[in-house]
Amino acid sequence: MDRCIVLVDAGYLLGAAASLLAGEPSRSRITVDHHALIQGLRERAESDTQQPLLRIYWFDGAPDRVPQPEHRRLRVMPRVTVRLGALTRSDGRWAQKGVDAAMHAELTELARNRACSDVVLVTGDGDLLPGMMAAKEHGVAVHLWAVQAADGDYNQSEDLVAEADERRVLDRAWITKAVRAKEVGGICAPPPAPRPEIAAILSAPLPESALGAPERTAEQPPRPAPAAAQNGAAERVPVSKGVPTPKDLAALRAHGTQPAAPHPPTATLRWSSDRGWVDRPGVASEPPEAVAMPTLAQLTTAEQRWADREEDITTVGGDPYEVGQVFARRWISRLGDQGHLQRLSGMYPRIPHRIDGELLRYAARFGLLAHKDDQIDEHDRYAIRAGFWREVDARTGAERTPAEE
Repeated sequence: MDRCIVLVDAGYLLGAAASLLAGEPSRSRITVDHHALIQGLRERAESDTQQPLLRIYWFDGAPDRVPQPEHRRLRVMPRVTVRLGALTRSDGRWAQKGVDAAMHAELTELARNRACSDVVLVTGDGDLLPGMMAAKEHGVAVHLWAVQAADGDYNQSEDLVAEADERRVLDRAWITKAVRAKEVGGICAPPPAPRPEIAAILSAPLPESALGAPERTAEQPPRPAPAAAQNGAAERVPVSKGVPTPKDLAALRAHGTQPAAPHPPTATLRWSSDRGWVDRPGVASEPPEAVAMPTLAQLTTAEQRWADREEDITTVGGDPYEVGQVFARRWISRLGDQGHLQRLSGMYPRIPHRIDGELLRYAARFGLLAHKDDQIDEHDRYAIRAGFWREVDARTGAERTPAEE
């Protein structure tokens, strides 16, 4: 058959691109326009081989072989087939399992069945050498593509290079048409406008319960050691935090160090998280206007839910900041009472708990739980909420000034 097929080792392609653009092979350091990348691969393959494209096979790893958001978007693109291996953790590092074997099996099967005249391999792993040799024995021309290595390094097996019929290098100019390094801090979108009132919260002194080693004055006699410590067991001292958690902020209000009305110590606050609701006694409950705000699920019809899912699969990239913006945009557009939006804007930086929990559970759909022990990373939580507030401010025209502190 006079046509070409492209086999892509995504771990190699994106890892090498991250090394080139961000200085380390972590794919979390880059953002990828998959539509542009697939289109670039197709155009380059048809140009190099002078044959029409039959299909692009995308080989990648995923935890428990469960497709991640990028895999769901890729597999609905025309002439793209996704093959997933396992992604396992060993000695604190993540490694792909079964990807090379799947590429070898696909390569030899395509060549044996004469499904194509040319195969393009985007990989650097020498384990594919037997498959490459088998394809050549069946009369298939093998084109090997490499990603330009960072700092003059070499990122491809010399045996593969020696055995290939043709070799090309995807240089920085080609890579940057579809891949770019994330900004420092990992947020792909511009950070939200500075808000002086959040600076006041972060600069407020933490209560004694949140500090690791509180200073004692002459008027404060040292507290007696607990029974466990008196018997020789060391008392566990909490680690000091650079940024107060929601629990710390609630304690600040209870101690009067934050300018807010004190709440009764017996109140209960329902804390939202990606795992659902958690009741924590001893801290404040929400004001009635926050409790009355509808959730996105309550505002969404069955037809809208289907359309949302379609957009999530085909359009939303899964960046934490973007996820927060998408969620906020849907919630705002479906509000019947726009007064809720103005009241929400005045609650910054706290998102009502029911909405916040729904936001984090929505973010979990995009693989943000992967590799983090089933918890959304703290930095990702900040980015998700920053995207949410940016969209709210864009709709309300809110601009915070020092006078609002």
